[in-house]
Amino acid sequence: MTNQPTPAGPTPAPPDLFTWEFATNPYPAYAWLRDHAPVHRTRLPSGVEAWLVTRYADAKQALADSRLSKNPAHHDEPAHAKGKTGIPGERKAELMTHLLNIDPPDHTRLRRLVSKAFTPRRVAEFAPRVQELTDHLIDGFARKGSADLIHEFAFPLPIYAICDLLGVPREDQDDFRDWAGMMIRHQGGPRGGVARSVKKMRGYLADLIHRKREALPASPTPGEDLISGLIRASDHGEHLTENEAAAMAFILLFAGFETTVNLIGNGTYALLAHPEQRTRLQKSLAAQETALLETGIEELLRYDGPVELATWRFATEPLTIGGQHIAPGDPVLVVLAAADRDPERFADPDVLDLGRRDNQHLGYGHGIHYCLGAPLARLEGQTALAALLTRLPDLELAVDPAELRWRGGLIMRGLRTLPVRFTPVS
Repeated sequence: MTNQPTPAGPTPAPPDLFTWEFATNPYPAYAWLRDHAPVHRTRLPSGVEAWLVTRYADAKQALADSRLSKNPAHHDEPAHAKGKTGIPGERKAELMTHLLNIDPPDHTRLRRLVSKAFTPRRVAEFAPRVQELTDHLIDGFARKGSADLIHEFAFPLPIYAICDLLGVPREDQDDFRDWAGMMIRHQGGPRGGVARSVKKMRGYLADLIHRKREALPASPTPGEDLISGLIRASDHGEHLTENEAAAMAFILLFAGFETTVNLIGNGTYALLAHPEQRTRLQKSLAAQETALLETGIEELLRYDGPVELATWRFATEPLTIGGQHIAPGDPVLVVLAAADRDPERFADPDVLDLGRRDNQHLGYGHGIHYCLGAPLARLEGQTALAALLTRLPDLELAVDPAELRWRGGLIMRGLRTLPVRFTPVS
Protein backbone atom coordinates (compact mmCIF):
# COMPACT_ATOMS: atom_id res chain seq x y z
CA MET A 1 0.00 0.00 0.00
CA THR A 2 2.87 2.34 -0.80
CA ASN A 3 3.87 4.48 -3.73
CA GLN A 4 6.64 2.79 -5.67
CA PRO A 5 9.96 4.66 -5.57
CA THR A 6 11.13 6.32 -8.75
CA PRO A 7 13.35 3.80 -10.56
CA ALA A 8 17.02 4.52 -11.01
CA GLY A 9 18.15 6.03 -14.27
CA PRO A 10 16.38 8.55 -16.51
CA THR A 11 12.78 9.22 -15.63
CA PRO A 12 10.50 8.28 -18.53
CA ALA A 13 8.59 11.06 -20.26
CA PRO A 14 5.34 12.02 -18.52
CA PRO A 15 2.10 10.88 -20.12
CA ASP A 16 0.07 13.24 -22.26
CA LEU A 17 -2.33 15.28 -20.15
CA PHE A 18 -5.60 17.01 -21.02
CA THR A 19 -6.22 15.10 -24.25
CA TRP A 20 -9.60 13.54 -25.03
CA GLU A 21 -8.10 10.12 -24.28
CA PHE A 22 -6.88 11.42 -20.93
CA ALA A 23 -10.33 12.86 -20.15
CA THR A 24 -11.90 9.42 -20.65
CA ASN A 25 -9.66 7.83 -18.02
CA PRO A 26 -7.11 10.13 -16.34
CA TYR A 27 -6.29 7.73 -13.52
CA PRO A 28 -3.32 5.86 -15.10
CA ALA A 29 -1.67 9.21 -15.89
CA TYR A 30 -2.27 10.42 -12.35
CA ALA A 31 -0.76 7.19 -10.99
CA TRP A 32 2.34 7.87 -13.08
CA LEU A 33 2.58 11.41 -11.71
CA ARG A 34 2.19 10.23 -8.10
CA ASP A 35 5.07 7.79 -8.64
CA HIS A 36 7.45 9.89 -10.74
CA ALA A 37 6.54 13.59 -10.44
CA PRO A 38 4.12 14.11 -7.56
CA VAL A 39 4.40 17.91 -7.83
CA HIS A 40 4.61 18.45 -11.58
CA ARG A 41 4.85 21.68 -13.56
CA THR A 42 2.89 21.58 -16.79
CA ARG A 43 1.46 23.87 -19.45
CA LEU A 44 -2.32 23.77 -19.43
CA PRO A 45 -4.46 23.90 -22.61
CA SER A 46 -5.06 27.61 -21.88
CA GLY A 47 -1.32 28.28 -22.05
CA VAL A 48 -1.01 28.93 -18.30
CA GLU A 49 1.78 27.05 -16.53
CA ALA A 50 0.85 25.53 -13.17
CA TRP A 51 1.97 22.97 -10.60
CA LEU A 52 -0.11 19.79 -10.27
CA VAL A 53 -0.13 18.24 -6.78
CA THR A 54 -1.11 14.56 -6.94
CA ARG A 55 -0.27 12.75 -3.66
CA TYR A 56 -2.80 12.71 -0.84
CA ALA A 57 -0.52 14.02 1.93
CA ASP A 58 0.78 16.85 -0.26
CA ALA A 59 -2.73 17.66 -1.47
CA LYS A 60 -4.13 17.89 2.04
CA GLN A 61 -1.24 20.16 3.07
CA ALA A 62 -1.69 22.42 0.05
CA LEU A 63 -5.46 22.75 0.50
CA ALA A 64 -4.96 24.12 4.02
CA ASP A 65 -1.79 26.19 3.41
CA SER A 66 -2.49 29.89 3.98
CA ARG A 67 0.52 30.76 1.77
CA LEU A 68 -1.52 29.55 -1.18
CA SER A 69 -3.99 32.32 -1.88
CA LYS A 70 -7.29 31.99 -3.73
CA ASN A 71 -7.05 35.58 -4.98
CA PRO A 72 -6.01 35.73 -8.68
CA ALA A 73 -4.30 39.07 -7.96
CA HIS A 74 -1.40 37.00 -6.60
CA HIS A 75 -0.88 35.26 -9.95
CA ASP A 76 2.37 36.36 -11.56
CA GLU A 77 0.73 36.04 -14.97
CA PRO A 78 2.01 37.09 -18.38
CA ALA A 79 -0.31 39.12 -20.57
CA HIS A 80 -1.53 36.09 -22.54
CA ALA A 81 -2.78 34.43 -19.34
CA LYS A 82 -4.94 37.33 -18.12
CA GLY A 83 -8.32 36.07 -17.03
CA LYS A 84 -7.57 32.42 -17.86
CA THR A 85 -7.54 31.14 -14.30
CA GLY A 86 -11.20 31.53 -13.37
CA ILE A 87 -14.71 31.23 -14.71
CA PRO A 88 -14.95 32.75 -18.21
CA GLY A 89 -16.58 36.16 -18.12
CA GLU A 90 -16.57 36.65 -14.35
CA ARG A 91 -14.10 39.55 -14.52
CA LYS A 92 -16.07 41.58 -17.04
CA ALA A 93 -19.32 40.82 -15.24
CA GLU A 94 -17.85 42.09 -11.92
CA LEU A 95 -18.43 38.74 -10.25
CA MET A 96 -14.93 38.16 -8.88
CA THR A 97 -15.63 38.79 -5.18
CA HIS A 98 -16.91 35.32 -4.32
CA LEU A 99 -15.71 32.54 -2.02
CA LEU A 100 -13.53 30.85 -4.66
CA ASN A 101 -11.49 34.02 -5.28
CA ILE A 102 -10.90 35.56 -1.85
CA ASP A 103 -8.93 34.96 1.36
CA PRO A 104 -9.54 35.81 5.02
CA PRO A 105 -10.75 38.10 6.45
CA ASP A 106 -13.19 38.75 3.57
CA HIS A 107 -13.61 35.01 3.00
CA THR A 108 -14.43 34.49 6.69
CA ARG A 109 -17.01 37.29 6.64
CA LEU A 110 -18.78 36.16 3.46
CA ARG A 111 -18.72 32.47 4.36
CA ARG A 112 -20.32 33.24 7.72
CA LEU A 113 -23.18 35.02 5.96
CA VAL A 114 -24.13 32.05 3.79
CA SER A 115 -23.19 29.15 6.04
CA LYS A 116 -26.57 29.29 7.81
CA ALA A 117 -28.25 28.20 4.56
CA PHE A 118 -26.29 24.94 4.55
CA THR A 119 -26.57 23.77 8.14
CA PRO A 120 -27.63 20.12 8.59
CA ARG A 121 -30.98 21.33 9.93
CA ARG A 122 -31.67 23.63 6.96
CA VAL A 123 -30.64 20.93 4.50
CA ALA A 124 -32.91 18.41 6.26
CA GLU A 125 -35.80 20.87 5.92
CA PHE A 126 -35.07 21.05 2.20
CA ALA A 127 -35.12 17.24 1.76
CA PRO A 128 -38.85 16.96 0.84
CA ARG A 129 -38.37 19.48 -1.99
CA VAL A 130 -35.38 17.53 -3.33
CA GLN A 131 -37.44 14.33 -3.23
CA GLU A 132 -40.32 16.09 -5.00
CA LEU A 133 -38.03 17.36 -7.76
CA THR A 134 -36.41 13.93 -8.11
CA ASP A 135 -39.72 12.11 -8.48
CA HIS A 136 -41.07 14.72 -10.90
CA LEU A 137 -38.06 14.37 -13.19
CA ILE A 138 -38.18 10.57 -13.17
CA ASP A 139 -41.92 10.74 -13.90
CA GLY A 140 -41.01 12.69 -17.03
CA PHE A 141 -39.15 9.77 -18.65
CA ALA A 142 -40.20 6.62 -16.74
CA ARG A 143 -42.87 5.69 -19.30
CA LYS A 144 -40.42 5.91 -22.23
CA GLY A 145 -38.14 3.07 -21.19
CA SER A 146 -35.08 5.16 -22.06
CA ALA A 147 -33.49 8.46 -21.14
CA ASP A 148 -30.35 10.54 -21.22
CA LEU A 149 -29.75 10.74 -17.48
CA ILE A 150 -27.52 13.80 -17.77
CA HIS A 151 -29.90 16.09 -19.64
CA GLU A 152 -33.19 14.71 -18.33
CA PHE A 153 -32.22 14.13 -14.70
CA ALA A 154 -28.75 14.91 -13.34
CA PHE A 155 -28.64 18.39 -14.88
CA PRO A 156 -32.10 19.83 -14.05
CA LEU A 157 -32.31 18.43 -10.51
CA PRO A 158 -29.58 20.58 -8.91
CA ILE A 159 -30.44 23.60 -11.06
CA TYR A 160 -34.01 23.72 -9.78
CA ALA A 161 -32.91 22.88 -6.23
CA ILE A 162 -30.33 25.67 -5.99
CA CYS A 163 -32.74 28.13 -7.66
CA ASP A 164 -35.32 27.30 -4.96
CA LEU A 165 -32.70 27.75 -2.25
CA LEU A 166 -31.59 31.11 -3.65
CA GLY A 167 -35.15 32.33 -4.13
CA VAL A 168 -35.28 32.50 -7.94
CA PRO A 169 -38.99 32.59 -8.87
CA ARG A 170 -40.25 29.40 -10.53
CA GLU A 171 -41.20 31.27 -13.71
CA ASP A 172 -37.55 32.38 -14.16
CA GLN A 173 -35.87 29.06 -13.42
CA ASP A 174 -35.89 27.82 -17.01
CA ASP A 175 -33.80 30.87 -17.96
CA PHE A 176 -31.27 29.82 -15.34
CA ARG A 177 -31.36 26.31 -16.76
CA ASP A 178 -30.49 27.68 -20.23
CA TRP A 179 -27.64 29.85 -18.92
CA ALA A 180 -26.29 27.02 -16.80
CA GLY A 181 -26.50 24.69 -19.78
CA MET A 182 -24.25 27.00 -21.76
CA MET A 183 -21.80 27.20 -18.86
CA ILE A 184 -21.63 23.45 -18.39
CA ARG A 185 -21.03 22.77 -22.10
CA HIS A 186 -17.74 24.71 -21.96
CA GLN A 187 -16.00 23.86 -25.24
CA GLY A 188 -19.15 22.35 -26.72
CA GLY A 189 -21.03 25.64 -27.13
CA PRO A 190 -20.57 28.67 -29.38
CA ARG A 191 -17.45 30.79 -28.91
CA GLY A 192 -17.96 33.27 -26.11
CA GLY A 193 -21.19 31.59 -25.06
CA VAL A 194 -20.09 31.03 -21.47
CA ALA A 195 -19.12 34.69 -20.99
CA ARG A 196 -22.43 35.83 -22.47
CA SER A 197 -24.35 33.52 -20.16
CA VAL A 198 -22.40 34.82 -17.16
CA LYS A 199 -23.22 38.40 -18.19
CA LYS A 200 -26.93 37.59 -18.53
CA MET A 201 -26.94 35.87 -15.17
CA ARG A 202 -25.19 38.85 -13.58
CA GLY A 203 -27.80 41.25 -14.96
CA TYR A 204 -30.64 39.06 -13.78
CA LEU A 205 -29.20 38.64 -10.27
CA ALA A 206 -28.67 42.40 -9.88
CA ASP A 207 -32.31 42.99 -10.83
CA LEU A 208 -33.54 40.19 -8.56
CA ILE A 209 -31.58 41.54 -5.59
CA HIS A 210 -33.09 44.97 -6.19
CA ARG A 211 -36.63 43.56 -6.40
CA LYS A 212 -36.20 41.42 -3.30
CA ARG A 213 -34.78 44.35 -1.33
CA GLU A 214 -37.84 46.43 -2.25
CA ALA A 215 -40.24 43.70 -1.09
CA LEU A 216 -38.29 42.43 1.92
CA PRO A 217 -40.52 42.02 5.02
CA ALA A 218 -39.40 43.61 8.29
CA SER A 219 -38.69 40.26 9.93
CA PRO A 220 -37.35 37.04 8.38
CA THR A 221 -39.88 34.33 7.62
CA PRO A 222 -39.30 30.59 8.27
CA GLY A 223 -37.24 29.10 5.46
CA GLU A 224 -36.36 32.52 4.00
CA ASP A 225 -34.49 32.22 0.71
CA LEU A 226 -30.76 32.79 0.61
CA ILE A 227 -30.76 35.97 -1.49
CA SER A 228 -33.19 37.60 0.95
CA GLY A 229 -30.93 36.49 3.79
CA LEU A 230 -27.91 38.06 2.12
CA ILE A 231 -29.82 41.33 1.61
CA ARG A 232 -30.98 41.31 5.23
CA ALA A 233 -27.42 40.73 6.48
CA SER A 234 -26.16 43.56 4.29
CA ASP A 235 -28.84 45.92 5.53
CA HIS A 236 -27.95 45.10 9.14
CA GLY A 237 -24.34 46.18 8.99
CA GLU A 238 -22.55 43.11 7.62
CA HIS A 239 -21.02 45.30 4.89
CA LEU A 240 -22.11 43.15 1.97
CA THR A 241 -21.99 45.19 -1.24
CA GLU A 242 -24.38 44.59 -4.12
CA ASN A 243 -21.49 43.20 -6.18
CA GLU A 244 -20.64 40.81 -3.34
CA ALA A 245 -24.26 39.71 -3.05
CA ALA A 246 -24.52 39.10 -6.81
CA ALA A 247 -21.16 37.30 -6.88
CA MET A 248 -22.17 35.15 -3.92
CA ALA A 249 -25.47 34.14 -5.54
CA PHE A 250 -23.64 33.45 -8.80
CA ILE A 251 -20.97 31.20 -7.32
CA LEU A 252 -23.49 29.28 -5.21
CA LEU A 253 -25.40 28.56 -8.39
CA PHE A 254 -22.30 27.79 -10.46
CA ALA A 255 -20.56 25.65 -7.84
CA GLY A 256 -23.80 24.17 -6.57
CA PHE A 257 -25.10 22.68 -9.78
CA GLU A 258 -22.22 21.33 -11.88
CA THR A 259 -20.68 19.41 -8.99
CA THR A 260 -24.00 17.68 -8.32
CA VAL A 261 -24.66 17.00 -12.03
CA ASN A 262 -21.33 15.17 -12.10
CA LEU A 263 -21.87 13.40 -8.77
CA ILE A 264 -25.15 11.92 -10.02
CA GLY A 265 -23.85 11.20 -13.54
CA ASN A 266 -20.46 9.76 -12.55
CA GLY A 267 -22.01 7.88 -9.62
CA THR A 268 -24.74 6.27 -11.72
CA TYR A 269 -22.22 5.28 -14.40
CA ALA A 270 -19.89 3.76 -11.78
CA LEU A 271 -22.77 1.67 -10.39
CA LEU A 272 -23.77 0.49 -13.89
CA ALA A 273 -20.14 -0.47 -14.53
CA HIS A 274 -19.96 -2.39 -11.22
CA PRO A 275 -23.14 -4.50 -11.14
CA GLU A 276 -22.18 -6.33 -7.96
CA GLN A 277 -21.96 -3.02 -6.07
CA ARG A 278 -25.19 -1.78 -7.65
CA THR A 279 -27.02 -5.00 -6.59
CA ARG A 280 -25.58 -4.65 -3.11
CA LEU A 281 -26.98 -1.14 -2.82
CA GLN A 282 -30.37 -2.12 -4.26
CA LYS A 283 -30.74 -4.90 -1.68
CA SER A 284 -29.85 -2.45 1.08
CA LEU A 285 -32.44 0.06 -0.16
CA ALA A 286 -35.10 -2.66 -0.44
CA ALA A 287 -34.47 -3.44 3.22
CA GLN A 288 -34.97 0.29 3.98
CA GLU A 289 -31.42 0.61 5.26
CA THR A 290 -29.49 3.87 4.79
CA ALA A 291 -25.97 3.06 5.98
CA LEU A 292 -24.72 1.68 2.66
CA LEU A 293 -26.26 4.61 0.74
CA GLU A 294 -24.41 7.05 3.02
CA THR A 295 -21.02 5.33 2.77
CA GLY A 296 -21.69 4.65 -0.91
CA ILE A 297 -22.00 8.33 -1.77
CA GLU A 298 -18.66 8.99 -0.08
CA GLU A 299 -17.06 6.15 -2.02
CA LEU A 300 -18.46 7.42 -5.33
CA LEU A 301 -17.05 10.86 -4.48
CA ARG A 302 -13.65 9.28 -3.90
CA TYR A 303 -13.66 6.79 -6.77
CA ASP A 304 -14.66 9.11 -9.62
CA GLY A 305 -15.73 12.39 -8.07
CA PRO A 306 -17.28 15.45 -9.72
CA VAL A 307 -14.32 17.79 -9.09
CA GLU A 308 -11.11 16.58 -10.71
CA LEU A 309 -8.88 19.50 -9.68
CA ALA A 310 -9.46 21.91 -6.84
CA THR A 311 -9.90 25.52 -7.93
CA TRP A 312 -6.89 27.78 -8.42
CA ARG A 313 -4.40 28.71 -5.75
CA PHE A 314 -1.42 31.09 -6.05
CA ALA A 315 1.76 31.12 -3.98
CA THR A 316 2.18 34.36 -2.03
CA GLU A 317 5.73 33.50 -0.90
CA PRO A 318 8.34 30.82 -1.58
CA LEU A 319 7.24 27.41 -0.29
CA THR A 320 7.93 23.72 -0.71
CA ILE A 321 5.35 21.04 -1.50
CA GLY A 322 6.43 17.42 -1.76
CA GLY A 323 10.06 18.50 -1.95
CA GLN A 324 9.39 20.82 -4.88
CA HIS A 325 10.14 24.56 -4.66
CA ILE A 326 7.19 26.78 -5.59
CA ALA A 327 7.95 30.41 -6.45
CA PRO A 328 5.76 33.39 -5.46
CA GLY A 329 3.03 33.98 -8.02
CA ASP A 330 3.05 30.39 -9.29
CA PRO A 331 -0.39 28.77 -9.76
CA VAL A 332 -0.96 25.52 -7.88
CA LEU A 333 -3.70 23.02 -8.77
CA VAL A 334 -4.43 20.22 -6.32
CA VAL A 335 -5.52 17.12 -8.24
CA LEU A 336 -8.27 15.69 -6.05
CA ALA A 337 -8.84 12.78 -8.42
CA ALA A 338 -5.21 11.70 -8.05
CA ALA A 339 -5.04 12.23 -4.28
CA ASP A 340 -8.20 10.20 -3.72
CA ARG A 341 -6.65 7.17 -5.42
CA ASP A 342 -3.32 7.38 -3.60
CA PRO A 343 -2.40 3.87 -2.34
CA GLU A 344 -0.48 5.51 0.51
CA ARG A 345 -3.85 6.60 1.91
CA PHE A 346 -6.48 4.19 0.57
CA ALA A 347 -6.36 0.40 0.46
CA ASP A 348 -7.08 -0.90 -3.06
CA PRO A 349 -7.77 2.64 -4.29
CA ASP A 350 -8.83 1.56 -7.79
CA VAL A 351 -11.54 -0.73 -6.37
CA LEU A 352 -15.09 0.60 -5.88
CA ASP A 353 -16.30 -0.50 -2.43
CA LEU A 354 -19.56 1.16 -1.35
CA GLY A 355 -19.04 -0.02 2.22
CA ARG A 356 -15.57 1.55 2.56
CA ARG A 357 -15.27 3.00 6.06
CA ASP A 358 -11.85 4.63 6.24
CA ASN A 359 -12.70 7.16 3.56
CA GLN A 360 -11.45 10.65 4.37
CA HIS A 361 -11.49 11.63 0.71
CA LEU A 362 -10.79 15.16 -0.52
CA GLY A 363 -13.70 15.29 -2.96
CA TYR A 364 -15.11 18.43 -1.32
CA GLY A 365 -11.75 19.91 -0.39
CA HIS A 366 -10.17 20.52 2.99
CA GLY A 367 -9.50 23.47 5.29
CA ILE A 368 -11.28 26.82 5.27
CA HIS A 369 -12.36 26.39 1.64
CA TYR A 370 -14.09 23.05 2.27
CA CYS A 371 -17.20 23.01 0.08
CA LEU A 372 -19.99 24.93 1.79
CA GLY A 373 -22.70 23.10 -0.15
CA ALA A 374 -21.43 19.58 0.57
CA PRO A 375 -24.42 18.66 2.82
CA LEU A 376 -26.88 19.69 0.08
CA ALA A 377 -24.91 17.86 -2.63
CA ARG A 378 -24.84 14.70 -0.53
CA LEU A 379 -28.59 14.95 0.01
CA GLU A 380 -29.21 15.40 -3.73
CA GLY A 381 -26.85 12.55 -4.62
CA GLN A 382 -28.35 10.12 -2.12
CA THR A 383 -31.93 11.03 -3.10
CA ALA A 384 -31.23 10.76 -6.83
CA LEU A 385 -29.42 7.42 -6.73
CA ALA A 386 -31.92 5.84 -4.30
CA ALA A 387 -34.85 6.89 -6.50
CA LEU A 388 -33.23 5.68 -9.74
CA LEU A 389 -32.27 2.27 -8.35
CA THR A 390 -35.62 1.77 -6.63
CA ARG A 391 -38.00 3.02 -9.32
CA LEU A 392 -35.99 1.73 -12.31
CA PRO A 393 -34.50 -1.49 -10.92
CA ASP A 394 -33.27 -2.90 -14.26
CA LEU A 395 -31.59 0.33 -15.35
CA GLU A 396 -28.71 -0.34 -17.76
CA LEU A 397 -26.38 1.52 -20.09
CA ALA A 398 -27.90 1.88 -23.57
CA VAL A 399 -24.58 2.29 -25.46
CA ASP A 400 -21.16 0.73 -25.44
CA PRO A 401 -19.07 2.40 -22.69
CA ALA A 402 -16.49 3.31 -25.36
CA GLU A 403 -19.08 5.62 -26.94
CA LEU A 404 -19.43 7.79 -23.84
CA ARG A 405 -17.71 11.18 -23.95
CA TRP A 406 -16.50 13.30 -21.06
CA ARG A 407 -16.81 17.07 -21.10
CA GLY A 408 -13.68 19.08 -21.77
CA GLY A 409 -12.60 21.41 -19.00
CA LEU A 410 -9.99 21.69 -16.31
CA ILE A 411 -11.69 21.63 -12.92
CA MET A 412 -14.77 19.44 -13.27
CA ARG A 413 -15.12 15.82 -14.38
CA GLY A 414 -18.43 14.75 -15.89
CA LEU A 415 -20.12 12.93 -18.74
CA ARG A 416 -21.65 14.75 -21.70
CA THR A 417 -24.45 12.21 -21.92
CA LEU A 418 -25.51 9.02 -20.14
CA PRO A 419 -28.00 7.08 -22.31
CA VAL A 420 -29.84 4.36 -20.36
CA ARG A 421 -32.73 1.97 -20.91
CA PHE A 422 -35.09 0.18 -18.53
CA THR A 423 -38.51 -1.42 -18.38
CA PRO A 424 -41.08 1.36 -18.85
CA VAL A 425 -42.93 2.26 -15.65
CA SER A 426 -46.37 3.84 -15.59
